[in-house]
Amino acid sequence: MKNLMLPSNPKRISYRILPIILLSFVLILSACKNSSSTSVLDRKNDGDGDNLPKVTQEMVAPPMLPKFDQVDKDGPKVVQVTFTVEEKKIEVAPGDSMWAFTFNGTVPGPMIVVHQNDYIELTLKNPATNTQTHNIDFHASTGAMGGGDLTLVNPGQEVKLRFKATRPGVFIYHCAPGGRMVPIHVTSGMNGAIMVLPREGLKDENGNAVTFDKAYYIMQQDYYLPKDKDGKVVNIATPQQSVDAVGEAMKSLQPTYLPFNGHVGALTGKNAMTAKVGDKVLFITGEANRDTRMHLIGGQADLYWPGGKFNNKPFTDFETWEVPGGSAAAALYEFREPGTYAFLDHNLIEAFDYGALAQVKVEGTWDSTYMKQIEKPTAIK
Repeated sequence: MKNLMLPSNPKRISYRILPIILLSFVLILSACKNSSSTSVLDRKNDGDGDNLPKVTQEMVAPPMLPKFDQVDKDGPKVVQVTFTVEEKKIEVAPGDSMWAFTFNGTVPGPMIVVHQNDYIELTLKNPATNTQTHNIDFHASTGAMGGGDLTLVNPGQEVKLRFKATRPGVFIYHCAPGGRMVPIHVTSGMNGAIMVLPREGLKDENGNAVTFDKAYYIMQQDYYLPKDKDGKVVNIATPQQSVDAVGEAMKSLQPTYLPFNGHVGALTGKNAMTAKVGDKVLFITGEANRDTRMHLIGGQADLYWPGGKFNNKPFTDFETWEVPGGSAAAALYEFREPGTYAFLDHNLIEAFDYGALAQVKVEGTWDSTYMKQIEKPTAIK
């Protein structure tokens, strides 16, 4: 055996191999990390919810959310909710009304809140007093046209559907009875959103836990109301006549109104959202049919989840956030100054001429480190 030749200066070899050792360590850590992570393509499901505990979630009218825990405490469960279809006449702007198709009587329908891997068990009722066939398509679900194929109910019928909320985020739901009836029902108000929270709660841009003090649910609604030859909105007598008239009016692709939460002024004045300086407010926004863009005048989205998808790292400091038609988004903002904030569609024509405008009234003490008026308006010097 040949003698091993040792270096005359052992320090020289340690300096040479140190980078190799460090690189190897990084690669090992990376491999360990990759081996423990699972792609969304490799997710596996088991069970069907039959043996899980059941809880009932009481639905509330927008912009409020039902009671829920931001961080799960009890493990997966079946969350039972009930939607009753109401075909009803509503005023969408002063002097202008329409036949709305609604879940639980509101536009949008109520928000459902669960945690990832909970099951939603929906009972959908279509009372005999209604005139149309209805169903529901959950964008958060998997298979059967989002549940639409399994929930089609005629007047006088009810159906029960259960699905697993496998993906965290905010998702649209809407009626989808088939053919042209899909856009007619959706633009007549039959849509809403579901929020699926991560079981451990939300995370900020650095991966740290973040909570919110309030949450508001804001959906923009595009209405296509029939008009007479003078351009005035026609008062329609029956739901079926409304179906026919809206079906023609929507072909223009020109909305009559684009309000938040069902009607012009739904979230302004005495109906404005409220907060206090220091409150972190989660705004859940969506549009079931048409692209929009949300903006808070005087503030920014501290955290913004595009598409409302909470598995993704949130963006920071967005002034305006996009909401593609058929989707939702979530944005969190901490209010730092008091005052009345305008929350609007930043197509300003749509905001001020079509009703896409809301307000947030914030109480608290002014902080001049952010802004102060140096001189009040006077005559030009």
